[in-house]
Amino acid sequence: MATAELAVAIPALLLVLTLALGALRLGIDRVRCLDAAQQGARLLARGEPADRARAAALSLAPQGARAELVVDGRDVRVEVRSDGPAVLGALGVGWAPEAHAVARREDVP
Repeated sequence: MATAELAVAIPALLLVLTLALGALRLGIDRVRCLDAAQQGARLLARGEPADRARAAALSLAPQGARAELVVDGRDVRVEVRSDGPAVLGALGVGWAPEAHAVARREDVP
């Protein structure tokens, strides 16, 4: 009887561990996206070229992330999106890390 209970408990434990590690990865990627968006917005607000700001943002973002830069009058906005952890996608959880940052341009009075 103990062997049967153990045979059920081990897969359940592995599923919970997989979910926990996937959620941890999702949180870490979310923080990396936020750091990347802030860095991109900071550089763009200082008047750096958009290509350089995008490259700096993507260097901090998770691998495979996408960055969108928008200059709108006196403000700049950078959005960074990444794909969620594959392990969560395989389990049907479709969350994906994303972040945005807004900054006021320094080169516009």
